Amino acid sequence: MFELDPRLEHDTVAIGDFPLCRLLLMNDANYPWFIVVPRREETSELFQLDASDQQALWREATALAEIVKDTFQADKMNVATLGNVVSQLHVHVIARRRGDAAWPAPVWGHRPAQPYAAEQVAAIRRKLELVMTGEFRFLE
Repeated sequence: MFELDPRLEHDTVAIGDFPLCRLLLMNDANYPWFIVVPRREETSELFQLDASDQQALWREATALAEIVKDTFQADKMNVATLGNVVSQLHVHVIARRRGDAAWPAPVWGHRPAQPYAAEQVAAIRRKLELVMTGEFRFLE
């Protein structure tokens, strides 16, 4: 059974589910920063997914990157799997803007996370509801 890593659960807000992945919003208002996590148990590496799931992960992550780029007017999208701190397989999808808090450096460790207010999360969710169609399901 799929369980979200406790650190991801603590540091994010669950938004919804693609057919394969859970979509999370990193609780850091410094950047529009999303994470997709394949809902597969005990998976820490991309190669541990079967070929079909690898393709689904890539489709979902790249579709999300395109939506986030357009919705949040990004100058550059950062899409990465690292897993040095959280070993559960996950993909970061981060909208970067010239002049953001860390530009042009990586966002990790640049400045302390600035948690979202509930209204900010609701506003992001409303933006996504306008553009996330098809098989995506929002969580309550």
